Amino acid sequence: MKAVVFEEHGETNVLSYKDVEVPKVGPNDVLVKVKAAGANYNDIWARRGLPGLKIILPHVSGSDAAGVIEEVGNEVDKIKPGDEVIVHPSLSCRSCAACTNGQEFFCRDFRIWGFQTGPLDGGHSEYVRVPAVNVVPKPANLPWEEAGSLALVLMTVWRMLVTRARIRPGDNVLIWGGVGGLGTIAIQVCRLFNAYPIAVVSSDEKAGRAIELGAAYAINRTSQDVAKEVAGITERRGVEIVFEHVGAATFPTSVRSLKYGGSLVTCGATSGFEAITDIRFLWNKQLNFYGSHMASKAEFLDALRFVESGQIGPVIHSVLPLKDVAEGQRIMENNEVVGKIAYVPDGA
Repeated sequence: MKAVVFEEHGETNVLSYKDVEVPKVGPNDVLVKVKAAGANYNDIWARRGLPGLKIILPHVSGSDAAGVIEEVGNEVDKIKPGDEVIVHPSLSCRSCAACTNGQEFFCRDFRIWGFQTGPLDGGHSEYVRVPAVNVVPKPANLPWEEAGSLALVLMTVWRMLVTRARIRPGDNVLIWGGVGGLGTIAIQVCRLFNAYPIAVVSSDEKAGRAIELGAAYAINRTSQDVAKEVAGITERRGVEIVFEHVGAATFPTSVRSLKYGGSLVTCGATSGFEAITDIRFLWNKQLNFYGSHMASKAEFLDALRFVESGQIGPVIHSVLPLKDVAEGQRIMENNEVVGKIAYVPDGA
């Protein structure tokens, strides 16, 4: 089968579209013929390499994939060849106290499939092997390129806003990266809960797209002062929730933009891990800071109900052949993307 592989860290030139062996299923595994896979920023982190995180080489990235069951292990009895599925990309032991309590993201063996797994192993290939417990039925209303781009952003946003920040009707929610993969889903989740999404974007064109997608307001961070705009929108009260994943470059503004008793929830730090914070804001305004990482399978299934009803759906920037993963990563690194990029294997 074909896959996009890298055997050393570096720029996109380390990516190679090549033949690798089809994975062999174990007793509790399934083999999925990939119809579409998604692009995420963790593909870029893995390819570049991250301090303190070992990326197993040779590596196939891709934490999103959807496809058709090709083969099942001899202990699998509730899934059959021909079933259409989405991969749930949270791997854990499934037997420790955290896992059996529905909190697999606290498992000491927790890994993000296609990012912390290997050698090889991720969704940017023609076939993938995953534990049977890590597939869920594909919503019938989604085409393959949408289904294959959905899981990671949907489960991340759902846990951030619904479980951690406890979004409520009427909340003002400041969303950094408002038209990225996470941001486009965050706007829709806000609207689902009758909250008011305030999208922060990098151009007037993207501001227009954010409004089209349902944002109540859009702020162009390159020409507007985000904190001042938030103050104007909220009549100087500040927002109830800040949706963070940028890190060092945005954290001080995020904290300033919160109302008294507001909540900041973060799932990443693409601009840097060390953020400066005036701690006086934390205690004087009695703020809440939440970390969030992936989601449980139960949370994912809860969110999928609203995908099936048509109330939430992925926004697709472009669909590329699998061999063009390097181009997809270039688009993301240059901040050109609106929504998600999908990759489609030949013949899928």
